[in-house]
Amino acid sequence: MSTRNLSSLSYSILDLATVIEGKTAADTFKRSVDVARHAEDWGYERYWFAEHHNMISVASSATSLLIGHIAEKTTKIRVGSGGIMLPNHSPLVIAEQFGTLATLYPDRIDLGLGRAPGSDQLTAMAIRGDRFNAANDFPTDVRKLQLYLSDENKNAKVRAIPGEGTNVPIWILGSSTDSAHLAAAYGLPYAFASHFAPQQFLNAIKIYRANFKPSAALQQPYVMACVNVVVADTDQEAERLSTSLKQLFIGIVTGQRKLLQEPVQSMEGIWDDMQEEAVQQMLAVSLIGGKETVKEDLQSFLAQTGVDEIMATSHIYDHTARLYSYQLFADIIKGK
Repeated sequence: MSTRNLSSLSYSILDLATVIEGKTAADTFKRSVDVARHAEDWGYERYWFAEHHNMISVASSATSLLIGHIAEKTTKIRVGSGGIMLPNHSPLVIAEQFGTLATLYPDRIDLGLGRAPGSDQLTAMAIRGDRFNAANDFPTDVRKLQLYLSDENKNAKVRAIPGEGTNVPIWILGSSTDSAHLAAAYGLPYAFASHFAPQQFLNAIKIYRANFKPSAALQQPYVMACVNVVVADTDQEAERLSTSLKQLFIGIVTGQRKLLQEPVQSMEGIWDDMQEEAVQQMLAVSLIGGKETVKEDLQSFLAQTGVDEIMATSHIYDHTARLYSYQLFADIIKGK
């Protein structure tokens, strides 16, 4: 059991650039800028986007472009990827892209890396082509990327310009124990996707901590958990707002994806028993409620896991309610 206090907890935001019903991707990007600017004022550590493809409700496919857009519109919050799906790309190209970002916005760019395609298999084939099995090269490609971003590569025949010498902080992302072993072996910070794949979370962070090897990048293990967060003035209002997220997850379970839907008073008649069970399993690591409820649940989660950082993701239909949720969550951690 951890004795970490809330006040020592770093807190950040994962933005999936969610497109809501009745709005466009352009509207989504404007709202992301607004959230990031407020998050900066509220003390959030970092603002990350996730690479996904062929999903009508997720507009963050060109992840590095959105990172640059948010970094340009803010002044101090760290901006990065949660994550770049490295097998979709050449390590050299990612080194050049993030090296460029780090050159434009020094000491503000993070590079979180995952090995999944961030989409369905047919789309993955369209992205990767002959490199369809590139996920098998993920450990090697991470090392290549580290080398391209280092000063050590300056005498190589293939160099990342810009990028070389920027040493952009690299994170390993995961939703299984495979990534935990890799992050531990490489001595890198570890971010877990407990917001949609919580089943192996506790086992994965145990493996990571037990096998962690210090590196030039990191001397002690560092765990970030991504968590669904919906905070409102009352438990009832938070539960109502969370029905948008539940409807989104039904789309994931059934394969019938929709834009983010308006909240409803009750999920009765929207999901069947099997869908409800599947969605509730995905929501196992979620903080939904009024301030006191979320504070208690967060303290319990922290005592159980001892994570170093919480990355909140909030699929809330109403923009004002979404901002308010992030503000209340920051207030909880700061003890307000």
